Formats: sequence, structure tokens, C-alpha cells
Amino acid sequence: MSTILHRACRFRTFGQCYSSAVTPEAAAVLELFRSTGAYLQGHFRLTSGLHSAEYLQCALVLQHPTAAEKLGRQLAEHVRSLTSQPISVVVSPALGGLIIGHEVARALSTRFLFTERDPETRKMSLRRGFSITPGETAVVIEDVITTGGSTLDVVEVLQAQGARVVAAGSIIDRSGGHADVRVPRVALATMQVAAHYPDQCPLCASGFPLVKPGSRPA
Repeated sequence: MSTILHRACRFRTFGQCYSSAVTPEAAAVLELFRSTGAYLQGHFRLTSGLHSAEYLQCALVLQHPTAAEKLGRQLAEHVRSLTSQPISVVVSPALGGLIIGHEVARALSTRFLFTERDPETRKMSLRRGFSITPGETAVVIEDVITTGGSTLDVVEVLQAQGARVVAAGSIIDRSGGHADVRVPRVALATMQVAAHYPDQCPLCASGFPLVKPGSRPA
């Protein structure tokens, strides 16, 4: 079953429809992606396994320290609005969440940890001596959320170690706000993007070459 398209179209590729939250902040974020060449169009296999005609390559934006710092400050402000509790730690899934997670942690004046996925078991865990003290207040930060699977994996890792996960955030939400990570969540720009299971992908049916642009192996 393909994701449902939003009624209001702002961008079109291969006859499909894309939309974003109509706010000045969201428009500025998407313009930053376009101006840095990070708004890619083609035929992509997402981290979720779904196929899409567009891809937001956050690394091309975050390679610029000034842009990364600005996005981190903005996301930190939104995260603060979700909780009145002091935030003890920011945690992100490697690899995509590393830079923005670190910038959010800097803006919040707190420490930053990251989780890694075992290449064999595909399970997420804290490694490299990182640890959580039971009762610590944590937020989870990603670059892009599509299904919310990676963020939810991190939330569950932290909760299993006794952390109180009070919020999650991302630069981009590709789910149109529908991804459920079981904690309050915010994004700087929200888009509802056409994405398809491989056996239902019109781009596959049309013979367009498939690209896996992210950090996780295909």
C-alpha cells in the first residue's frame, strides 16, 4: 500500500505530488536544501525500504557548519517547546543523525550520544562506552523521518536503559506528520511524499534505475 498523497501540491516529479508545511520556516529550510543541491530527484530506495522519486540528502546541507548550527538551534527551540523538563542528553541514530544531533545538543548545552545498528542482527544499541543513567531525560534527533522506524528504535533502546524519552525531532518529516515514534515529535519542515513498496513502485515499472543514496547499505 503506497503512502497517501497530500491534496495541495507544491512540487511535481514523474507526475507525483509533494507538499510541505506552509510556514516561513519550512519554506526557508526547503530552499536551503535546494540551494545546496540536497533536494534530489530520481528513483531512490529509502532507508525504510520504500521507493521514492525524491530524496533529501541532508549531508549536503550539513557539510556547511553555519547551516548545521542554524538548523540545530532552530530544532532545539522546537524541542524545548515540547517539554518543560530539563534535557539531560540528546541521542541520534548513526549515521544520518550525527551532525544535527550534535548541533541540537550544543544548542541545548547538553551531552550527545549516538546509537549504531549491528550489521548482522540489525538491532540498534549504544556502543563505544556510551551509557544512560536511569531517570535521565532524553530527546532523540534525526535528520529525516520517513516511517519513524530508526527514531523508534532509539527511543526503545533508551527506555530499556531507564531513560525518560520526552521528545523527538528531525529536520525533515517525510511522513506528513503520520510517523508514530511514541513520544511527542517535531520537525522543521513537514512533507507528505509519494513513496511505494518495491512491488508497487511505478518508477520500477517504468524501468528507471534505482539508487540507494543514504548511509545504510542497500
